[in-house]
Amino acid sequence: MPPNLTGYYRFVSQENMDNYLRALDINVVLRKLVCLLKPDKEIIHTGDHMVIRTITSLRDYVMDFDVGVQFEENLEPVDGRKCQTTVSWEGDQLVCEQLGEKRNRGWRHWLEGDRLHLRMTVEDEVCVQVFQKVK
Repeated sequence: MPPNLTGYYRFVSQENMDNYLRALDINVVLRKLVCLLKPDKEIIHTGDHMVIRTITSLRDYVMDFDVGVQFEENLEPVDGRKCQTTVSWEGDQLVCEQLGEKRNRGWRHWLEGDRLHLRMTVEDEVCVQVFQKVK
């Protein structure tokens, strides 16, 4: 049985965000701004339904989906694209595949103790973020 990821998580650290954003063709000014942000995550996990909110001082991004069901994800606020997205469980990791213009795009979330890890990929770039559960 997969873990329940419900909780509120505060940003701790990130690695390689600038290169990840560059691979998404984000302009240099926006890349620099995004790299300064310290997003929080709020996850509501009820059975096979999940809502993942990424909360920043600039803009929030909400993913609302059913695990295992493909949907069109509007990533226009992020990089101006839309993807066919499927989120599923691989063991204890929540894995997202985003099919569209960019190769190897997606992410995975997993818990280690009270820390939420996020590994985002696009093309050959990988960005890792870590969050601390606060409630």
